[in-house]
Amino acid sequence: MGAFLAALLQYNFIQNAVLAGVLSSLACGVTGVYVVVKRITFISGGIAHAVLGGIGVAYYLGQEPLLGAALTALGSAVLLGLINLTALQHEDTIIGALWAVGMAVGIIFMALTPGYSVDLMSFLFGNILMVTEPVLWALFILDLVILLVVVGFYRQFLLVCYDEEYARLRGLPVKTLYILLLALIALTVVILIKVVGLIMVIALLTLPAAVAGLFTHNLRRMMVVATGLSFLFILSGLVFSYQLNLPSGATIVIMASLGYLGALAWRQFLPFARRREEADKK
Repeated sequence: MGAFLAALLQYNFIQNAVLAGVLSSLACGVTGVYVVVKRITFISGGIAHAVLGGIGVAYYLGQEPLLGAALTALGSAVLLGLINLTALQHEDTIIGALWAVGMAVGIIFMALTPGYSVDLMSFLFGNILMVTEPVLWALFILDLVILLVVVGFYRQFLLVCYDEEYARLRGLPVKTLYILLLALIALTVVILIKVVGLIMVIALLTLPAAVAGLFTHNLRRMMVVATGLSFLFILSGLVFSYQLNLPSGATIVIMASLGYLGALAWRQFLPFARRREEADKK
């Protein structure tokens, strides 16, 4: 830990990585709760993997990869939202197809990009240590958009997540709100690409929120706890990856997984311990 703190004070790229962790935690903690509560992990995975297609096309055209990722993520969110709302018989097949086609298109366009070879691994598995200041500003803007929308539509999203029928009876535009929610998840996916990559984005999107859900069912508290846990997992992953010379994205996901397993074990142990205490008192 001491070596990491010394490097944090000395190296700009590690400072950028920690700032990226803070910005990622905000988006991840807020939208991840909606993913867990609404149980739309598979749809979120479809959005995440389709994003590679937009990145590949952007590289091929000489444009900013994050812009291609954001446009593709939003387009995929709208498409998958419409598919889910129309309740097609084979909706899971269509989502899986979009998942695979998006990645295939991205790999093909990256291979066709003239001049130099694109580092595909950094998109698939993330590289938070390579985050630059322009990327930090982009993450900040995306964070701001997500937080403003969540604050503005908090009550509406609450009804859509917990009771769609009641929301319809209240006259809320449920379909529009659902697609807007998927759009927020899409923007979060774009942010997390730089942290853990497309392959593991779902782990960081869902595990902190799942841990928070084990200890509170209040949506606001879940968001606060999930945000704190997201940053804890990212920071601890950075520390261990630096100390042990391991890939940062994979280490962050391992820390999140261990945190989730530890929370499950604690929840199982807590009732048992309380019963033992009550039995001892008797």
